[in-house]
Parts: sequence; structure tokens; C-alpha cells
Amino acid sequence: MHGPNPASENQALILVISSTADPDCVLERLLGDADIGRIRRARSLDAAMPLLGIPEPGPDTVPVELVLIDLGPGAGDAVAACRLIKGSQRHAETPVVVVSDRDDRATLEASFQVGASDYVNRPVDRIELGARVRSVLALKRTLDDRGARAAALERRERDLVEVTRLLEETNERLRHMSTLDALTGISNRRRAMEYLDQEWRRAVRDGTWLSLLMIDVDHFKAYNDALGHQAGDDCLWLVANCLKRCLNRASDLVGRYGGEEFIIALPETPVEGAASVAEAIRTGIRGLAIDHPASATAPLVTASIGVAGCIPDKLLSVSKLIQYADRALYQAKRQGRNRTVVGRPHGGPSVPVQPGAAALMGTGRATG
Repeated sequence: MHGPNPASENQALILVISSTADPDCVLERLLGDADIGRIRRARSLDAAMPLLGIPEPGPDTVPVELVLIDLGPGAGDAVAACRLIKGSQRHAETPVVVVSDRDDRATLEASFQVGASDYVNRPVDRIELGARVRSVLALKRTLDDRGARAAALERRERDLVEVTRLLEETNERLRHMSTLDALTGISNRRRAMEYLDQEWRRAVRDGTWLSLLMIDVDHFKAYNDALGHQAGDDCLWLVANCLKRCLNRASDLVGRYGGEEFIIALPETPVEGAASVAEAIRTGIRGLAIDHPASATAPLVTASIGVAGCIPDKLLSVSKLIQYADRALYQAKRQGRNRTVVGRPHGGPSVPVQPGAAALMGTGRATG
């Protein structure tokens, strides 16, 4: 057997399947003289299978880059070998060169039909053998390089798609987080104002009601002074979640207006319905039963609420609606806190809502 040249260890590994009885195989000798690559020989197709890793790779499997088949005259053995090798998943892309007699057209035709890449005629000429083997290996490496580049490009495209998706998700989370109040988890003032402006324009277009609640936690500075800022933060979180629970429509929005003040937008809700919601909120906050040792109003945390609502017209604006709700809140605080007062955007005095009035008004919130 022609031994491998140490200088060719990084060259292609060529498997020669030759059934010749001559221990000094002509193909091995000619390939070795041409110094094309490293050479392994199998004396039969059965002996070649473990080297090729067919049907499964094993300890004897080697990284074959080209198979040269010389199984004697006749189409049967060479064609069967080529079909078996090219039919395996591992060597579907491995080039196979068949050695045939010059006038054996049947072997050549059948070999190409089952996937052979090229052929060499007997008697084998060293120059022809070297040229054909080099050509097949060069084509294989070109295709391998092209496939590797295509695979790398596909991976980069997949990575880019994934990075883009993650970036979009991150940006969306950041956009969402930028609209939230860090302490309470509800909308912040900027988001609440954007939403209120959006709903104002929609109410102008559709001729529907828009109502607004301004809510202030009573004596909150005294609460902080008495119990500390951590307790104050916990109190605001509980109040904010109470506000969310009291709203039962996706279109309602609660936001932190600043400090201990909250704002609620109620689209398509007449002022009477908004007053009903406000009373439910006021009762719910008191029902939290949060001790307030420094309150001049009650032993528990309470809230004052200003309500304003209208069907927008050319004499009104969203800023005026906020102003009327804020004035109503001021009146609620002046009148003793822990109460709801309804402001009148079109003039007239603010109207306090008596405790229990929510039940008298009913809970209907459809546009009136």
C-alpha cells in the first residue's frame, strides 16, 4: 500500500475502492506520485462502508472527500457502489469517480445516472487521472465554499431577524415602561395627558361625553411625616391598585398626576356616571382600612375627588376640563375632605355628592 506523504496531511482524503489482487494498487501509486492528497484503500465495497460511515459513523470512519471506484469490468459492481454511496445522507455531496473500460458505455451511463461526478478510462493514465481528480476536487471545494458562504449568510440573516425582533420587543417594553409611573405601576402623567387629549379629540369628532376625575389622598404629607416615606409609598401603591379595580372598562385610564394626586379619564361617560364612579372609588379607598394616625379627617386614609364632564364644543378645551375638575377637587378639600364634588364646565356652582348618592344615581355609564 502506498503510504501517505507527511507533507499532505492537510490535503484531501481520497478513498480508493479497488478489488485488484495486486497489493501495489495502480490507482494508489499513481495518485501518490501525483501528490494530490492522502489515500486510503478498501479492497471491496463492504470494506469501504466503515470508512465511509455508512450506514452510521463508527470508530473507523474517516473524512473522505472523494471516492475513486475500480471494481473491474461490467456495470454492476461500480454502479451499485456509486448508488449506495451517493444515496447516503453523509455522502450525498461527496464526488465519486468511476474507473471503466474505454468502450464500456453502459457502466459510464449507469454511473452518471446514480450520481457519479466523472470517470477515468483503463488503462489509467497518470496525467489524465491527476487532471480529473484535481478538477473534481476543485469543483467540490468551490461548491463547499459557496455553500458555506450561503449558510453563513443565512445564519447572519436569521441572527439579524432575531436581533431585530428582540430590539423591537425591547423598544416596545421601553416605550411601555416610559408611560408608567415607577412607584405605582399605573400610567404616568405624560401618558395620562396624551390619552386625555386623544379622547377629547375623539369626543369632539363623535359628539360624545368625556368625564374626568381628580383624586387627592387626604393629609398625605402628614401621613409621610408620621409613618415615613416607605409607608407613604406603600400607601400610594395600594390606592393606585384600588383605583384600577374600580374601573371596569378598557377605555378608562388611571394615571398618577403627581405626588398623592391621581387622574382618571372616563370616555363616553356622562358626568352623573362619573360621579357614581368617583363615589365607588372614594368608598373603596376608605375600605382599604389603612391607618392614618395624623389625619384631621378620619382615622383611616381617605380621598377627596373632583369630577368634571362634558360633550366638547368650541367653547371648551381639554385644559378647561382639567381646570374644572381641579376646582371641584379644591372645593371637596375646602368642604372637609373625604368627599366628591362635581364641577360645572358651562358655569354654575360646583355640586357636592352626598355619601350614598352613588347608589341613588345608579351605576349606568352610557352616554346620556
